[in-house]
Amino acid sequence: MEDDFAQWYTDVVKQAELVDYGNVRGTMIIKPYGFAIWENIRDELDKKFKETGHSNVYFPLFIPESMLQKEKDHIEGFAPEVAWVTHGGEEELTERICVRPTSEVLFGEYYSKNIHSYRDLPKLYNQWSNVVRWEKTTRPFLRSLEFLWQEGHTSHATREDAEAETKQMFEIYADICENYLAFPVLRGKKTESEKFAGADYTLTIESLMHDGKALQSGTSHYLGTGFAEAFDINFLDENGEQKPVHQTSWGMSTRIMGALIMVHGDNRGLVIPPRIAPTQAMIVPVAQHKEGVLDKAYDLRDRLQNLVRVDIDGSDKKPGWKFNEYEMKGIPVRIEMGPKDIEKDQVVLVRRDTGDKEFVPLAELEERLPALLEEVQRNLYDQAQEHLEETTTTAVNMDEFKQALEESPGFIKAMWCGDEACEEKIKEETSATSRCIPFEQEKVSDTCVCCGREAKEMVYWARAY
Repeated sequence: MEDDFAQWYTDVVKQAELVDYGNVRGTMIIKPYGFAIWENIRDELDKKFKETGHSNVYFPLFIPESMLQKEKDHIEGFAPEVAWVTHGGEEELTERICVRPTSEVLFGEYYSKNIHSYRDLPKLYNQWSNVVRWEKTTRPFLRSLEFLWQEGHTSHATREDAEAETKQMFEIYADICENYLAFPVLRGKKTESEKFAGADYTLTIESLMHDGKALQSGTSHYLGTGFAEAFDINFLDENGEQKPVHQTSWGMSTRIMGALIMVHGDNRGLVIPPRIAPTQAMIVPVAQHKEGVLDKAYDLRDRLQNLVRVDIDGSDKKPGWKFNEYEMKGIPVRIEMGPKDIEKDQVVLVRRDTGDKEFVPLAELEERLPALLEEVQRNLYDQAQEHLEETTTTAVNMDEFKQALEESPGFIKAMWCGDEACEEKIKEETSATSRCIPFEQEKVSDTCVCCGREAKEMVYWARAY
């Protein structure tokens, strides 16, 4: 990890059996273990969406070019990444078809036909799907030609309702990261140049990887009435007046799997927070060839399986091989049980995050194991929070900015005048980009870090994936 972080990441993704490479450059095969982690993240998100009144739908993969062209800013923002279908079988199509990079225009067209009155609002839809974006440089989970995600698309009668929705979904993403994936996020708004194409504004959560680079982990966009005006999505309000709807869109993708790997992983492989781990505890019998050991281990699994997500490795592989295997896969707790443990009516619990071992009487296991899993969850968050704090620095001029990037890669708090020319100059000179304008502002100096003119707001900057 310390010598070559990029290679370490690739090795972990492969050796932990999360993905394999697809036959087309930049595509990935998500293997059972990788998909099981994604399913747990997906299920928690889906539950929260439904608790807040959203319904799941599914829209087509294909978008006619003429439809995509209806919202000018939107298509210009996505044009470099769009994959086009030009033939159907042997026949050349009269109109090119876009393979879905995102679905705002599809929902816009649908809403224009299905929203007529204030009684039809709000429309709170979410879609679980795949999207295609023709990335030049790819890496599993982080940037791939095709990835999985959810995309929410909602329509509201008022700006206030739509903005409340934008904030609500943004906070759900932050909750998933902090309370399930066990890492802190910075909350804020994207600058104009970094916002979603076609949005009025974009709210973002930004996380920090182990190598000091940032990762955009979830975004929620207030679209205003731009798509409504482009697609004629109007409704009769309570006074009988025709008005355009106010819309939002929001998404979180399998990219979050990359964050999970790069925040918590170490030189032994993955470290998976217990709340989203497919297997929270793995039982490894020791000296299982001896009479009664394997039977006792299976009895223990049956006893625990309604309490935690538990599995057992009863294969003929050596215990040392199994220990390494489940450390590589990041399973939160390993339960060792051998003949001596059976004699003493105990098991050995080994934490993945610290490697600490403890001997626990079998009679106390139902109480101790869930508590230990919560301790692991909290510790992973605390470690990530400490790393975030240690690598967040302040810069008041470009010399300090560049020095911070080289000596302590992470987030940099610096003032900005609001001029996109300064934002672009910082990017050109340092490869760092604006990550977010935090809601809670600090005044770290009076002048812009780049040009020295009067500062408008404090911004978090970082190099990013």
